[in-house]
Amino acid sequence: MNHPPSDGIAYTGGRYLPLAEASIPMTDRGFVRSDATYDVAHVHQGRFFRLDDHIERFFWSMSQLRMSLPLDAAAVREILLQCVARSGLREAYVQMTCTRGVPPPGSRDPRACTNRFHAFCQPFVWIATPQQQEAGIAMVVSRVQRIPAASVDTRVKNFHWLDLTMGIFEAYDRGALVAVLVDGQGQVTEGAGFNVFAVAGGQLHTPGHNVFEGMTRRTVLELAPHLGLQARVGPVSVVALQAADEVFITSTAGGVMPVTRLDGHAVGSGRPGPVTRAVQSAYWQRAASDPRCTAVDYTAFEAGACA
Repeated sequence: MNHPPSDGIAYTGGRYLPLAEASIPMTDRGFVRSDATYDVAHVHQGRFFRLDDHIERFFWSMSQLRMSLPLDAAAVREILLQCVARSGLREAYVQMTCTRGVPPPGSRDPRACTNRFHAFCQPFVWIATPQQQEAGIAMVVSRVQRIPAASVDTRVKNFHWLDLTMGIFEAYDRGALVAVLVDGQGQVTEGAGFNVFAVAGGQLHTPGHNVFEGMTRRTVLELAPHLGLQARVGPVSVVALQAADEVFITSTAGGVMPVTRLDGHAVGSGRPGPVTRAVQSAYWQRAASDPRCTAVDYTAFEAGACA
């Protein structure tokens, strides 16, 4: 079957190929044990946003899981750029992954595995589309408890998503698009692939514990002083979230996304608020023009060639 490059390009086993044809061994611990780490970057208008920051975080995550690769950051960077260039995509979701690898026959010792690198790009994936963001999205506070950071360090991007996935199902069952999970003390944590911000009294509040410290979250915290906003990183209770003037979520998969309904009730006026809109606009301006953007060179593959 012919797969056009624009459907996605992968890199695995030392070669580039159509994403639909890429695979990993069935006995790789990344598949059978969720023993892997990954990171996701965004290509916007043909340019990566904060690519080097994503790669730096990816290597840090590997170090925390006692993984290593025969590739340095520059090599990973080139592979990701090549995947996007070969696809021709100007708006792309790009993932890099390190799996533990395949153990020797009869062994369950993770130290005996050779860690493996995989990467792919595909058309951009939105948590909430621009059309959905225009009116704002509905969110619920899930009854599912987030895996505690004492068990799985949530700062390390990982595939332990069953709690998050059950939250997604609960959101759909309750007529919402997304769900935010809480910890065992009734504090808000995060949702499936996104961080949460509450706006109260002109201040931004975002959880600081038991969350993945997302790149979009980091960007918003950097932008806040330039917008005249104070940002507070710390506990956010469910009660505080429900009482917020505005709520928004942040993710590489969608930027800054307004939440206008929470647990079936309107947030503020029930429309995206002025603070959220200001942060959203500033984020996309930064994503398009930041000095940390990395342009993709498509010239060698403009005819749609794929190795």
